[in-house]
Amino acid sequence: MGVTDPAGPVMDRDEVDRALARLGQEHEAIETSLLALQDHAGRRLLEGAELTGITKERWTTAEASITLLWAYFDAYTDALRSAREIRSRRRWSSREDLVELTELLRGESVTVAGSATATANAPTLHGGSGKLSEQFTLVTLVDRMNELYATSLDMVVAADAVWSALPARIDLLAAELQRTRRLAHSVGVRPGEHPAGDDLERITRTLTNLRSEVVSDPLAYWVPTQGSSAPGGGRPDTTVYDREARALEDVRREIDAVLTVRQDAEQRLVKLRDVLSRADRTLAEARTARGEVLAKIAATEVPVVSGPPTVLQEQLATAAEYRRHAQWHRLSPLLESLEQKAEDELLRARESLTAVTAPLAVRAELRGRLDAYKAKVARHGLAEDPFLIERYDAARRMLWSAPCDLRVAEQAVLRYQQAAAELLGGPRVPAPREPEDRGGRGT
Repeated sequence: MGVTDPAGPVMDRDEVDRALARLGQEHEAIETSLLALQDHAGRRLLEGAELTGITKERWTTAEASITLLWAYFDAYTDALRSAREIRSRRRWSSREDLVELTELLRGESVTVAGSATATANAPTLHGGSGKLSEQFTLVTLVDRMNELYATSLDMVVAADAVWSALPARIDLLAAELQRTRRLAHSVGVRPGEHPAGDDLERITRTLTNLRSEVVSDPLAYWVPTQGSSAPGGGRPDTTVYDREARALEDVRREIDAVLTVRQDAEQRLVKLRDVLSRADRTLAEARTARGEVLAKIAATEVPVVSGPPTVLQEQLATAAEYRRHAQWHRLSPLLESLEQKAEDELLRARESLTAVTAPLAVRAELRGRLDAYKAKVARHGLAEDPFLIERYDAARRMLWSAPCDLRVAEQAVLRYQQAAAELLGGPRVPAPREPEDRGGRGT
């Protein structure tokens, strides 16, 4: 919209003609702007909407401002028409005409009258003086119209921008929310039974409230740009929308995890049963081996072998029950816990078997060492040596008798090694300590 030059002394004919031409251009620009505001989609929506909150307050003011704008424009039009009529009386205006034109074009000659109802909510130059009419120069009238137009357009553009951006995005997110809820229901994710189900209910309530508030009070979701004087300078506030969109994405990921559980649940259950079965068989083997060790090895402490934990079998049965009833959201964490516990149980069973069979391993190692030295002696042609045969037979009787005293058997093997080493001339084998000098052999 236009701006008029400041006033001066009595105008001559050229100044009048130039002022009228400029005023005519301003009139055309103002009229175009007012018609565009009148036809603005945002203004039409504001007129038909049931508004609340800050939008209702600002629209009440803006609506009164638009009404006052047209009143100002009509007064401006009348003043311009009068000036043109005076100028058209004669080709060369008289001084009286020029004085009248100067007063009309530069003085406070424009009176704007209106009812209190039409202007009650509109801001005025005199700050709510309560006057039913005001006097303006054409300059101040144009400035006033520019001011009212800018504030009204700013409000209309801001509301229209929010309505154009947020409701459609909320509707798309709501549609995605409905699809997610159906999928969640199919895998047993329901409110009160799973945190993701509670999140879906909360997101639904939030989006419903958000859409209602955006439609009735769009300016509550408008963030003006600081320092911007352009009408509509700012952006829609999408903070709540963005937060709920992120929350829905988190729920979708949770449901995807549940779906993954549904797809490979049977395979994971089969693997769990196999791991627990291997652990049970290993423990059974350890118990059998313990009886063998107690029967074959003397003076040895053999650790007790515990039975399989029944709690894991109970949890496995619970997991199978969850699968039968499609309670995937409960099955998922239970499977993860069971898989770790089953691996731990298999490791414990293997360690127990190793601990129980350690004396048998020591006996096997002694037997192997005795036979290895016998073969070495034979390669050197000393197999028939009576002393070595005596030592070998003594060690063999101890290692192949039951129960076997590992401490005594080890001393016998060492004595045979020492005798063989002396005959072969090799490195001296440390002399065996007498069994009575030892407090016991750790295995």
